[in-house]
Amino acid sequence: MRIRAYTPQDLAALTDLTIETFRPFYEDSFRPLVGEAVFANQHGDWRDDYRREVPGLHAPERHRYVAVAETGDGSGIAGYVAWSVAPGRRNGSISHLAVSPRHRRHHVGAALCEHAFAQMRSLGAEVVEIGTGGDPFHAPARALYERLGCTALPTAVYYRRL
Repeated sequence: MRIRAYTPQDLAALTDLTIETFRPFYEDSFRPLVGEAVFANQHGDWRDDYRREVPGLHAPERHRYVAVAETGDGSGIAGYVAWSVAPGRRNGSISHLAVSPRHRRHHVGAALCEHAFAQMRSLGAEVVEIGTGGDPFHAPARALYERLGCTALPTAVYYRRL
């Protein structure tokens, strides 16, 4: 596996990977949990939301970066990580981490996070924030972040149809 900087040629693959990665959360976890009305209001267009969001993840002029993990066998992209840095605050934030299903459990996510952490440090960040959900879908992400030495902050988000 090789981790490299994002190039514009990666956009379609990263958008597809993001949608593939998070489909089970939106369709199999969030939608049944909150019901159709809340789902439609909050994330009814989640695929199109990602199609609009992913192109803006890499914007170095705004301190936003993406790194891509390529497979060593030439089969394509194994995953990616997107992060930003607030230089004045000396903070970094990982906004997206996606690993293709066939490359999960092979330390791709950990390598991408460590890469982003090193890049953030080189840009002056002293603290990093990375968030995830408390539901079963996000359990592997929580376990990864804990293995990386991150401290969880318990939060609760409530939805209600009006």
